[in-house]
Amino acid sequence: MHDHGDDFGAWCGDTGSATAHRTEEEWLDVARYVRHAANKLLPHPLPLCLPGEPQECGRAAQQHVLAWGAVLKAAAQHVIEGASQTPAHVLYAGQTLYQRSLAEMRERTASPNRF
Repeated sequence: MHDHGDDFGAWCGDTGSATAHRTEEEWLDVARYVRHAANKLLPHPLPLCLPGEPQECGRAAQQHVLAWGAVLKAAAQHVIEGASQTPAHVLYAGQTLYQRSLAEMRERTASPNRF
């Protein structure tokens, strides 16, 4: 069985109210996109276990987004490590460039009336 982060609720508390506002269908689309991206980088494919798939595991699409997002992030770090000539390159790409990109994405997606 693939790790779907089943211990998440116990780890940080199941708040339930602080989730992003998406429909189940939207979460399903995002989960498919994240799985597809991860499968391009992984040596083995992630399972077909989303709701409605042959190996449906019973977990919500949003949980798959979180779990497979973590897998995708790890796969990207592995790519960075494999492409880097020195540990300094790993740190620069994996931290400095990553943080810049994340800040840019957050800025682009921030709601003007968010706070």
